[in-house]
Amino acid sequence: MKVELLAPAGNRAKLNTALYFGADAAYIGGKSFSLRSFADNFDSEELKSAIAFAHSLGKKIYVTANIFARNGDMAAMEDYFAALYAAGADAAIISDPGVFYAAKKSAPDLCVHVSTQANVTNKYAVKFWKEQGASRVILARELSVKEIAEMHDFVPDIELEAFVHGAMCISYSGRCLLSDYLTGRPSNRGECVQACRWNYSVKKSGSESGWMDVEEDDRGTYIFNSKDLNMSAHLKELADAGVCSFKIEGRMKSEYYLATVINAYRRCIDGGFSDTVEKELLTAAHRDYTTAYALGENHETVNYTDSQTKGDCDYIANVLGCEGGKVRVEMRGRFRKGDVLEVLSPSENFNKSFIVGDACLPDGTVVDDCKLVQGIYAFDCPYNLSAGDILRRRK
Repeated sequence: MKVELLAPAGNRAKLNTALYFGADAAYIGGKSFSLRSFADNFDSEELKSAIAFAHSLGKKIYVTANIFARNGDMAAMEDYFAALYAAGADAAIISDPGVFYAAKKSAPDLCVHVSTQANVTNKYAVKFWKEQGASRVILARELSVKEIAEMHDFVPDIELEAFVHGAMCISYSGRCLLSDYLTGRPSNRGECVQACRWNYSVKKSGSESGWMDVEEDDRGTYIFNSKDLNMSAHLKELADAGVCSFKIEGRMKSEYYLATVINAYRRCIDGGFSDTVEKELLTAAHRDYTTAYALGENHETVNYTDSQTKGDCDYIANVLGCEGGKVRVEMRGRFRKGDVLEVLSPSENFNKSFIVGDACLPDGTVVDDCKLVQGIYAFDCPYNLSAGDILRRRK
């Protein structure tokens, strides 16, 4: 299956993780014009460095500029896209026609991918964007595999990208006013508070009884709270329909989340869906999973509980290196002598486990309780782990 695995990266550490665990490309945001303004994002020098790093690995970087722009945004747009092109960005991700115009004017050779925020839900919209000069369309998440195949047949000479995993929006691909209305933070300018995840009550108009309890469980009702997308069992159908890039959501997610999900999808693409992949996607925090509308009409897409499950594993440490039978790690979760730790890795060491013995601090002090936040510890390990691997503990 020759497709691209496209991963999110909210900062350089997450980019390193994404590429190490098997992403073919990453989408990142600059400090301006991105729909994830509360991610760390990348300044101009960080963008250049990230692009150069990805290219050194034979991988690609796409830069998001997918806000719905106002007049006051436009003055800086042309210089921004010229700088992206000069830095070697492989594409800009754009949703707004005015921003698209600015990009084509200032950097005509910069590839443009039409964002999912543009709500491309039909084949004529795909044709329109192709005629404007877009090289790829990132499809709305409301589409079925059948509809995607019709788009590919109608416009076969444009790339189609589709989300395969991650958080879903209760509105058409993010076009929501809840956040702005309730908090003054506009989702369409990158400041969404995810108000759809909140607990809501219902009041009947004219009712003397006032507010009515509507409960799915003892914590309340989350009637706008969508389940998470998981298309791992249906990647072949998407590829056969013409999708060339499988996209994972999550520029705000943790390094551990990205490592887990990217590793699972890399293995799924290379070796096919399996019980291992299915179980792996339960190890990181997630809401109940859904295939959304990919297989047709679906009325079971709402997550009626408070938030995410915590996942089946705890994130324990990042591996910094391994030498002489000892692994050196940076702690992310407290662990002790006698704990059984499991390896998360793109290598053959994936899912192998071992028992922790005494650990040493950098000054040589021996400890049996590793509780210093982001402390550096070294201890015996039977496997030759690599920098970038992760250690976790089953719950």
